[in-house]
Amino acid sequence: MEPKSHQPGFWKPAHSPWLVAFSVLLTTFMQVLDTSVANVSLPHIAGGLSASTHEVSWVLTSYLVSGAIMLAASSWLSVFVGRKRYMAICVITFTGASMLCGMAQTLPQLILARILQGIGGGGLQPLSQAILLESFPQEKRGQAMAAYGMGIIVAPIIGPLLGGWITDNYSWRWIFYINVPIGVLGLVLQNMFLEDPPYLKRDRSAKIDYFGLALMVIGLGAFQLVIDKGQEVDWFADNWIRLGTFIFTLAFPLFAWWELRRKSPFMNLRLLKSRNLTIGTSLMAVQGAVMMGSTAILPIFMQQLLGYPAFQSGMSMMPRGIGSMAAMMMISALVSKFGNRIMIAVGFLGLAITMIIFSGLNLNIAQSTIILPLFFNGLMIGFTFVPLTTLTMANMRQADIQQASGIFSLLRNIGASVGISLMFTMQARMAQVHQSALASNINSYSPQFQVWAAQVQSLLQNPLAAYGLAYRSVVRQAVLLSFMDCFRWLAYTAIISMPLIAFFKGSRHIKSQHEMSLME
Repeated sequence: MEPKSHQPGFWKPAHSPWLVAFSVLLTTFMQVLDTSVANVSLPHIAGGLSASTHEVSWVLTSYLVSGAIMLAASSWLSVFVGRKRYMAICVITFTGASMLCGMAQTLPQLILARILQGIGGGGLQPLSQAILLESFPQEKRGQAMAAYGMGIIVAPIIGPLLGGWITDNYSWRWIFYINVPIGVLGLVLQNMFLEDPPYLKRDRSAKIDYFGLALMVIGLGAFQLVIDKGQEVDWFADNWIRLGTFIFTLAFPLFAWWELRRKSPFMNLRLLKSRNLTIGTSLMAVQGAVMMGSTAILPIFMQQLLGYPAFQSGMSMMPRGIGSMAAMMMISALVSKFGNRIMIAVGFLGLAITMIIFSGLNLNIAQSTIILPLFFNGLMIGFTFVPLTTLTMANMRQADIQQASGIFSLLRNIGASVGISLMFTMQARMAQVHQSALASNINSYSPQFQVWAAQVQSLLQNPLAAYGLAYRSVVRQAVLLSFMDCFRWLAYTAIISMPLIAFFKGSRHIKSQHEMSLME
């Protein structure tokens, strides 16, 4: 047996784990912030680049999908070029792409820059999570994940506030330009404090699984194309949508088969034999869909129907961030008292309840009406993240943590992308359905409409004014009902996923760090 100090399970960084944590969390916070900072700016981006709100949703989803692809390849790349060096490459790419996003003059240019930004930022999440989990001993991993959660959970919620303020006071382009100084500072700090663990030796002879990577890129690309463009082209009435559906239904099973039969896959799907990893990644995908789906449509609801400017809609989202930060400060004590599984269940139930509350919104609400539900929603998001991450990674060997983190983050990004796309699609489709149903009641044979139309005509001295006002009211009510449907379906999604929590292995079945190190 190796001396204790040389076992992978007992490796410690040369610098304080908290210095390491700050250096990686700075750039991770910046990267995650960009998943939501553009939310409240979408109408302004659409106007500036002559695009519709639905078309400009690609600004969000293209970033998530390209990032998801790099999540999967991050483990191999960190071995091939060295983790510290790969971290630097990611930060440089992300920072440079942020500059290109701000300079974009057309929607395709912005989407391409966002794809490049996702390629640079995709590796930051699993790298940061793996570095934190490896730098802290197992008994302090809860604290490490609470710090990590401050970036992962709070950043997407602060994003709308920051994006709204910048958009109203300067230009939407500055939501990307502000990444440049942060990226440079993070790069300097990481160069000072990061180091590669001895069991992650750089291996230039490592061969990438090109076929597996191609299958994943093609499958994810086709899948995103289908859920993003389906609404615009009437789904399966379009040949490209049918072809895309065929491609991703073929590519995903083939990808899984190919990766499982390889000795050195770039995504080690064998790790999913761990029950906790499988359940945890599934629940994280659901959490990502609920969190990012609601974060994407709430600012649109406030701006389109309530008439809020970008900053006011971002400000309305702030209680959500405060709730998440409050959860991060108390979660360690709550987990110690009640256990991880109970806290996850409470969190998912709370998410469902807040989505039900949002589904009851109307056009006459005051801004203060949604402050408490948003705070509670942020609190519940925080309650799920830390215990969910801790239980998911509990049985992972230290050398497998980065691969497991890549799978975990990949599913979170895919869930978030699917949630955003489906919410925009459902909102557009259900608005049409409700408009058709409501308009059927507007006709000259309806006694109620005749009375109302007579009053309007007597006031405006225009026989056609009643029909114009009625149509405007129908459209607003139909759009409102479509947003209510979106929130209601997010609530159902959270509730349906809750039985999975019961299948987590509890803490008494989790091996200690010493036991895992002896197995390596």
